[in-house]
Amino acid sequence: MAEVVRINKYLSEAGVCSRREADREIAQGNITINGKKAIMGDKVFPGDKVMFREKIVSKEKEAILIAVNKPKGIVCTSEKREANNIVDYVKYPKRIYPIGRLDKNSHGLILMTNQGELVNKIMRSGNFHEKEYIVRVNREVTKEFLQNMSQGVYLEELDMTTRPCHLKKVGKCTFHIILTQGMNRQIRRMCETFQYQVLDLKRIRIMNIQLGNLKEGCYREITKEEWEELKEQIKESSSETRWK
Repeated sequence: MAEVVRINKYLSEAGVCSRREADREIAQGNITINGKKAIMGDKVFPGDKVMFREKIVSKEKEAILIAVNKPKGIVCTSEKREANNIVDYVKYPKRIYPIGRLDKNSHGLILMTNQGELVNKIMRSGNFHEKEYIVRVNREVTKEFLQNMSQGVYLEELDMTTRPCHLKKVGKCTFHIILTQGMNRQIRRMCETFQYQVLDLKRIRIMNIQLGNLKEGCYREITKEEWEELKEQIKESSSETRWK
């Protein structure tokens, strides 16, 4: 029996955009099912004709996952109205979208895929998957600063406290940090709490995928070995939203 799925999941699995962005596109009236504008919660049945901005949507059978070294100034969105969106920047020959975000002023590793469930399992905060960054700040990194950051930081603007995390000093004004969550501008906000300003922020790892020596602005296909290890890491992960 063919699967019946919600419209946002269908779009995600077809490599159009993430579920969250699909919800926005639905709200804006950009999705139709059999010629009728879709609404939140609509389901797609076998044989239904789904269109996104007047183009037919069909599921891509090939599983695609690439690593991109995003430059500063590129926005991690599939929104075409954003002139500097990463989809147009990468120019991949098949429809893909970014897994999560790396803010406009940051650079480094971002993954792009056409696999909706993969996105959900990697991004869900409750799955505690690691992301590693190298950060340069405007003054010397002290032991006190590292200790304060590692214990968890209350972010007043978000009214949330970050999870404890691992930090390591690698230069006078530079440190590595490993997070298992992804609040908006989290590292920058954490540093600002202790009167440090981030001058450069580069992501170098997502789970088992390393940025390595990939040149800025370029992308590479994930290797078979990386795929297998990634699948192993996410096999027990939930695709549902969990915050704690």
